Amino acid sequence: MEAWLAVNLAPVMFGALVLFLLMGYPVAFSLAAVGMLFGWIGIELGLLTPALLQALPDRVFGIMRNEILLAVPFFTFMGLVLERSGMAEELLETIGQLFGRVRGGLAYAVIFVGALLAATTGVVAASVIAMGLISLPIMLRYGYDRPLAAGVIAASGTLAQIIPPSIVLIVMADVLGRSVGELYKGALIPGLLLTAGYALYVFGNSVLRPHALPALPPEARTLRGRALALRALLTLVPPLALIFLVLGTIFIGWATPTEGGAMGAVGALLLALIKGRLTRDMLMQAMTTTAKITSFVVFILIGSSVFSLTFRGVNGDLWVEHLLTALPGGHLGFLIFVNAMVFLLAFFLDFFEIAFIILPLLVPVADKLGIDLVWFGVLIGVNLQTSFMHPPFGFALFYLRSVAPPVVRTSEIYWGAVPFVAIQLLMVALIVVFPQVVNWGRDAPAAHGTPTQVIIPDQGGGASLLDSQDYDGLLAPPPKDGGQ
Repeated sequence: MEAWLAVNLAPVMFGALVLFLLMGYPVAFSLAAVGMLFGWIGIELGLLTPALLQALPDRVFGIMRNEILLAVPFFTFMGLVLERSGMAEELLETIGQLFGRVRGGLAYAVIFVGALLAATTGVVAASVIAMGLISLPIMLRYGYDRPLAAGVIAASGTLAQIIPPSIVLIVMADVLGRSVGELYKGALIPGLLLTAGYALYVFGNSVLRPHALPALPPEARTLRGRALALRALLTLVPPLALIFLVLGTIFIGWATPTEGGAMGAVGALLLALIKGRLTRDMLMQAMTTTAKITSFVVFILIGSSVFSLTFRGVNGDLWVEHLLTALPGGHLGFLIFVNAMVFLLAFFLDFFEIAFIILPLLVPVADKLGIDLVWFGVLIGVNLQTSFMHPPFGFALFYLRSVAPPVVRTSEIYWGAVPFVAIQLLMVALIVVFPQVVNWGRDAPAAHGTPTQVIIPDQGGGASLLDSQDYDGLLAPPPKDGGQ
């Protein structure tokens, strides 16, 4: 039994993690518990040395010192302040008036505002809830098809998942070991194409089913001419200025993502102050929610670090690599299998769990196959959008259900999301077939297959920079004869 366990410890460890998750234990603690348990088992079986687990405190402190992760609370706080400052409400009202004369004008307004909110907040919940509260009752009042209206709102809210400054892209950049700015540049065009795809779907429905997307009646179009143009200008300038302040400075290279997030948080506070909505209660709510989300991310990251250390120590990375490199079809076979797996796992795991548990297992194989990791990260990021849009963990659907009027049935929300999930999967295929969709505007991808470098602290307070091959020596057990 011990011999069998020693040979198959990696798949047993992964199976134990799945079992813990299915039993309903929190993800962060499941990762850490399985990592520690199998680390002890590995030591008892002679597969690991105790020195390996002594690296855990350094890993935890390394996470705490990671300046990239500071962007998570900054962008989260920025999005929450903007949501409570009334910017979404003003945008939807004004853009709705601007497109009011067109069939499906309210749907176009929701998509356009969803893209703007995604580029300013980066928070899916804030976008879906704001648009669900404001636009869904209006769309229902003027006779919009209920599944279509619900699907447009839920899908437009998920644009915050892929359009920078997405929080998920920040987390994925850390897992991939790549620049957040590079992932932002790579995700911009796919995000805009998704926005265009949603609009094209609305246009097709307005042609084929004009009764499902009526134009606003004349009495509902209260703004016209110069008043509408001036209102639209005043409404659009602040978010566009904030987008340039945050994303423009990052893309140009004037600021890091963390610095851009800090400027965005300050800009959101200034906008709330200008609108007279910067109150103590609003600040407390925004800071409390920011602390909860940030703690959630950091604890999962710590747990995944514990799990990955032990999993690699028992050669789990080699086990996964052998499984995936043996797939037929080479690169294409690997990409098809991985995307199908991520899509199916999204029915049971949320996007953070997939980013922290599954993605670290896929990255070494993708790197060994010579796949550009920035491109790979954007591809998986687009695929992960579907996790917001299908049951049972379709968070965008849950957010919309919580604010939708009772007249909108849950089944209508689910069926309304189906066409947009298909559009998202079509975007995944488009990225695979045309990689330049991601690579446009980026620097030439770096060469792959080079050794990964790992920082190893020494006892004197300094650090050594080792290639991953040298680091692997720490994983080997000591010689049986006690020799050096």
